Amino acid sequence: MFPHHREREQPIFSARAHVFQIDPTTKRNWIPASKHAVTVSFFYDANRNVYRIISVGGTKAIINCTVTPSMSFTKTSQKFGQWADSRANTVYGLGFATEQQLHQFSDKFKEVKDAARLAREKSQDKELANTALNIAAPQFSQDLSDEFQSPPVMCVNGPEDKLFRSQSADITLSAEKERIKKMLSEGSICEMNLESELFTLQDSNTKLVAALHEANANVEQWKKQLAAYQEETDRLRGQVSELEAHGGHGPSDMLKDELTQSLEELEALLKAKDEEIHILQSKKVEYHEMENDRDEAIHRLRETEMRNAELERRVQNSEQNLNHSLEERDRMDSEIQRAIEILDIKIFDLNDLRQSLVKLIDK
Repeated sequence: MFPHHREREQPIFSARAHVFQIDPTTKRNWIPASKHAVTVSFFYDANRNVYRIISVGGTKAIINCTVTPSMSFTKTSQKFGQWADSRANTVYGLGFATEQQLHQFSDKFKEVKDAARLAREKSQDKELANTALNIAAPQFSQDLSDEFQSPPVMCVNGPEDKLFRSQSADITLSAEKERIKKMLSEGSICEMNLESELFTLQDSNTKLVAALHEANANVEQWKKQLAAYQEETDRLRGQVSELEAHGGHGPSDMLKDELTQSLEELEALLKAKDEEIHILQSKKVEYHEMENDRDEAIHRLRETEMRNAELERRVQNSEQNLNHSLEERDRMDSEIQRAIEILDIKIFDLNDLRQSLVKLIDK
C-alpha cells in the first residue's frame, strides 16, 4: 500500500509530533496513537489532485486523512493542536516539542486547505463545462434542412434552459450542504472544547471543595487554639499586673522580662492566625467564582447543543431540497426526451410529405 502511494504522491511538508485520537466513547479523553513522536507529512496526489495527511508507525498507518476545504486546525494550547476528520468519524490531536513547530504545522495546514478548495472549485467548473458540452453535442449532429431546422431548436431550448438551471441549483445546494456540514463540524469541535473545559472546572471544583473542607476544619482548630492563647495571654497579663503591684516582693525582674517576651510571642502568633483566617475567607470567594464559571460553562454547552440541533435540522432540510431538485431534474430529463422523440416523428413526417410533394411536382 505505502510504496504505491509513494510512487504517485510527493511529500510537501513533514514534522515530528505525538499523535492522539479522541476517545469514541466519551468524546473527551485523548487516546495515544503512538508510543513516541512520529513523522506527520502532507502529501500531494497529482493524479487525483488531492492533499492528504499521512503518518506511519512501524507498518501501521496512524493517520490517513484527505484534506477538505471544510476542515480546520485548532490550537488548543501552546504545543497542541487538533482537527476533525468527518470521513473517519474521529478527531486527531498532535503534540509538538516546541511552539514554533505547532505554528509551522498550522500554517501549512491552512495553505493545504486553501489549495484543496481551489482544486475542488476547478474540478466542479470542469464537470459543469463537460455537462454542458454533452447536452449540446446531440443538437449539432442533426442534419436538418434550412426550412425545418428552426422550429425544433425553438422547441428544445426551453427545457434545455430549465435543465441548466436545475444543474445550477443542484451545485448551489451541494455547496450549501458542504457549508452547513462545516458549521456542524465546527460546532461539534466547540462542543467538545466546552465539555473539556467543563470537565476541568469540575475537577478544580472538587479539589477546591476538598481544600475548603480541610481549611474549615483547620479554622475550627485554630479558633480553639486562639481561645486558649487568649486565656494564656490574659493569665500572663494578670501575673504581670500582680508583679507590678507587689514590686520587689514578687519574682525577679528576669522572670518579668520572660513573661513579657512570651506575651509578645503570643500576640504575634495571634496576628499570624488572623491573617490565615483572612486568606481562607478569600479562598471562599474564589470558590464561589469557580461555581459561577462552571454554571456559565454549562450554559454555553447547552447553547452549543441547541445550535447543533438547529444545524442538523438545516442539513436535513437541505438534503430534502436536494432530493426534490434531483427528482425535478429527472422529470425534466424525461420531458426533454419525450419532446425530442415527438420532434423526431414530426420531422420524419415532414420529410415524407416533402418527398411526396416533390414526386407530385415531378409528375
